[in-house]
Amino acid sequence: MPVIVLEARDFTSPLFLVRTWEVLSSCATFSLVASLEHSESSTFRMFCMFTWCFFFTLTLLIYILSVIQFHSLIPISWKNLTMTVAVLGALMCLSASVVFPWILINHRSPSAHSVAAAVASCLTFLAYTSESYVLCSQAHEQRGYMGSMPGLLKILQLWGGCQMVPLFVEAVHAEDKEINWQLWVSGFLYGVCVLMSLVTMVVILGDFAGQCLLPFDRFLAAFSLIGVLLYMVATVICFTKILQLRENGHSHTPDLVIIETAVASITLLAYTVDLAFAIKLLCDRNHT
Repeated sequence: MPVIVLEARDFTSPLFLVRTWEVLSSCATFSLVASLEHSESSTFRMFCMFTWCFFFTLTLLIYILSVIQFHSLIPISWKNLTMTVAVLGALMCLSASVVFPWILINHRSPSAHSVAAAVASCLTFLAYTSESYVLCSQAHEQRGYMGSMPGLLKILQLWGGCQMVPLFVEAVHAEDKEINWQLWVSGFLYGVCVLMSLVTMVVILGDFAGQCLLPFDRFLAAFSLIGVLLYMVATVICFTKILQLRENGHSHTPDLVIIETAVASITLLAYTVDLAFAIKLLCDRNHT
């Protein structure tokens, strides 16, 4: 099969330009961070590096496949994949752009390389945000399910679960040998929700909705309901930690507890709104 490349006008399209921006800025970001000297390994530093490298790799593959027009040969919903990578990349790079300067302030005096890396990370976030806007401005048929409000909420749910991974690892390290039951319960709840989000993404990106044992709308509604219940418990545990710290005489609540509570609350809101959309869809179909 001959290789088909884009036409000349496609190389000046907004989508092609923002993807070029993403590849260059993400490559510059992790290259600058890798050149920094660091005496100890940090969970959040590894999280930031993973974010930049992972989305650089995904974006580069999408970039190449879109240029040579081979995406039609991949057994994946291309419009849902590109939307998921763009929106999730924007959210994850936003997190990295906040976490990385926080690491610099807490652990070392900023250098020229570290400041440049922080600026490059912010530019990467802006690039993915721009692509998300370009894709969302397309017609509904072109942006697919992940470009709809329920799809964007599912990306937000996956983002929330991804934020809990480094927070849980850092909490385990901080607790040392005295790991309380709240930490393990929270870790279990977050793990189940991340697994559900990944299963949902695989079904949507692989176009496996027709092969599910249950109707796909009921499948999504069930996952949303489970997510609401689990994150309700997780959010209650987070606020309980804050109250316990205050009762024990801690005038300053640790940053990790505040971040975990904020992310859990945002993710709970995403699951709740998504459940409302799922129930509305089920009611509309039953009436028809």
